[in-house]
Amino acid sequence: MKKLLSMLVATLLVGLALSSAVFASSGDIGIDERYGKPKVVLGEALSEAEKDQVRNLLNVTDPEQVDEYIVTAEDLVNFIEDSDPSSNMYSSAKITRKSEGYGVVVNIVNPENITQVTNEMYANALLTAGIENALVEVASPFKVTGHSALAGVYKAFNVEGESLDKERMEVANEELNVATDLTNNAGVDESKVSQLLTEIKQQIAEQNPATKEDVERIVSEQLENLSIQLSAEDREMLTNLFEQMRNLNINFGQVTEQLDTIVNDLQGKLNEVTGGDTEGFWQAVKDFFTNLIDSIRGLFS
Repeated sequence: MKKLLSMLVATLLVGLALSSAVFASSGDIGIDERYGKPKVVLGEALSEAEKDQVRNLLNVTDPEQVDEYIVTAEDLVNFIEDSDPSSNMYSSAKITRKSEGYGVVVNIVNPENITQVTNEMYANALLTAGIENALVEVASPFKVTGHSALAGVYKAFNVEGESLDKERMEVANEELNVATDLTNNAGVDESKVSQLLTEIKQQIAEQNPATKEDVERIVSEQLENLSIQLSAEDREMLTNLFEQMRNLNINFGQVTEQLDTIVNDLQGKLNEVTGGDTEGFWQAVKDFFTNLIDSIRGLFS
């Protein structure tokens, strides 16, 4: 019994150490006066009780500390041509502007309720839309695909005199649709889809393709590098997406820097907790809990 109690205490200490590291790295500085209040955008289709639930999920404890907006189907049509004016807007977002070099960090606070879009898919699309240096938190009170959150973020960046480029917003929305199509219809792992989109952007930044044929070659090379098999139709869908981006003259070099910032930031936070020995840390945690379970079993044998 003493051994069991000792291990339970150790479990609590591990939890406290991890939570302390997280809170220390994300300290609450209040409203950043350089960028104003965070913006919370709630889906129009939510009931008042559901809006309150989303506010809690997004840690909005004081309504005076945020600017709140409602994203509607009319907004969606304004941002994205040929959108359905009867669309139901459920998924919501909180956007906090950050200083230069922060990158785009996306955190789905309850991922069990966002069924099709991942953090990386959002980040890729937001960078394509021209959004930089922001923390974007996404939430829904029940299961949804997550697509309407993108329109919510667009709305947050199209108020108070700001505006995003309409063509870039439309291409970013198409990118999100392509990403979820490849995952749900072509059966490609969601992490591989995000890696594929990122690496195609990196190669476009390096090679500066002059024609659609050049874009098609880059797409084919990256599919081969990642051992992803796609139908001719899906290959054409990818090529058309990046051809649209090429025609918009998006600075893919800048996008790549932002993506690198996201990856390095996440790795840096993990290194703070693990001391840089990620593999050894998680193996130690695994061994610890294996021993704990064995000890509990021993009490009843």
